[in-house]
Amino acid sequence: MKSNGLRIAIVIGRFNEEISMRLLEGARSRLEDLGVATTDINVFWVSGAFEIPFACQEIIHKTSVDAVITLGAVIQGGTPHFDFVAGECIRGIQKVSLSTGTPIALGVLTTDTYEQALERSDTSYVDHDGSTGDKGSSAAEAAVAMAELSQSLNTQN
Repeated sequence: MKSNGLRIAIVIGRFNEEISMRLLEGARSRLEDLGVATTDINVFWVSGAFEIPFACQEIIHKTSVDAVITLGAVIQGGTPHFDFVAGECIRGIQKVSLSTGTPIALGVLTTDTYEQALERSDTSYVDHDGSTGDKGSSAAEAAVAMAELSQSLNTQN
């Protein structure tokens, strides 16, 4: 799959920045492997996961992108904060994607522990079932696949 010409935005939360940086590394690397030019990849940092949907909406409305990748980590703590942030982040991302008609790939981790987030953001980790921990790369693949699907449907009219 060669994705020359696709314009991809990456919206990434700063909270749990070590995890976010690892996810970003995986996403960028996979996008380049898929043929997306580095000049067609724009990264936008936001405070945390709760701010991601608004940033996606603004980027889609004010720039020209074929897809958006969302990255970040919400880690369970001792309060209900996790439930509110994780749920609203994911719900908001879906709402923006559906209302704008722009593919948004979900690479926001929701884990019980920091160690789980480290595993899921590790570009070299392989789980016991053979799946990789590189969720940044997985989100990049999903964004490219959905952008290509959308473009192919537009040309069938």
